[in-house]
Amino acid sequence: METRERTIFERIIAREIPADIVHETDSVIAFRDIAPQAPVHLLVVPKTAAYATVAELAAGDPELLAEVVATAQTLAESHADGHFRLVFNSGENAGQAVFHVHAHVLAGGLAEGSLAHG
Repeated sequence: METRERTIFERIIAREIPADIVHETDSVIAFRDIAPQAPVHLLVVPKTAAYATVAELAAGDPELLAEVVATAQTLAESHADGHFRLVFNSGENAGQAVFHVHAHVLAGGLAEGSLAHG
């Protein structure tokens, strides 16, 4: 039987690794990114590790994906002006480093192209 190593997000959910948690329900947790790319940079993470990417989550549990998006809106309203970018990196070549689906909520006076790295 193969055992996989738990992701950093699973360890944050289990409170084994500290995080600046800003929101939590039975099915999602949200916390500040430790390497922010915007004035407001929060991560919304489903508590299940069953899905690595947003496409897997959409196919497997669309209601949970809807909760992730609704949580992003709520966080943007309470931590910024209600305007935000919602980013899902899907795959290593797209910048995904943790293969546990998560949404980046980015806000705080962002201009078009402000997160582009060239």
